[in-house]
Amino acid sequence: MNSLSSDRESAAQLTPQLSNRIVSLADYASSSGVDGILYTCSAFGAAIEAAARKLTIPVLKPNEAMFNAALDIGGRVGMLATFAPAVASMEEEFHDLAAQRQVEATLETFCVAGARDALVAKDIDKHDRLIAEAAPTLKSCSVIMLAHFSMATAVRKAAAMAPMPVLAAPSAAVRALRSRLA
Repeated sequence: MNSLSSDRESAAQLTPQLSNRIVSLADYASSSGVDGILYTCSAFGAAIEAAARKLTIPVLKPNEAMFNAALDIGGRVGMLATFAPAVASMEEEFHDLAAQRQVEATLETFCVAGARDALVAKDIDKHDRLIAEAAPTLKSCSVIMLAHFSMATAVRKAAAMAPMPVLAAPSAAVRALRSRLA
């Protein structure tokens, strides 16, 4: 059993407890008077969906708005990632959303070697440079998504290296929340 399988099994065992915590956090936030909620960790998708069903305010999963924006563009969608263990679940979420929306889109993912290590070492310039240098590898795509919130610092550099739009989850989520609250 590899560590990724082990991590998934551990998460599955904790799901009821974590799910309750995520929903309770949303309840607390809602009762405090917030207008909307944006979670920033994609590992708790099902729990976030449960919170969204329960509340009347907008509740967004981290990549939901970015995935929707990419699907609006459609065609061949590229995704740059820096944390390989998160890729499978993000790809699954993207494909599920495409099926739900009945949008035909393909997804090509590229994991940027060394970028996460640079981030952990607090070398943001190197992190951003590595991501920007990887953007042209997805040149056949109609849009590029930066898979993780931590990659948002690289959006301008990546956009300068790519002829297609480059989307980052935080800015897409803010636009989506503003739209829902307008």
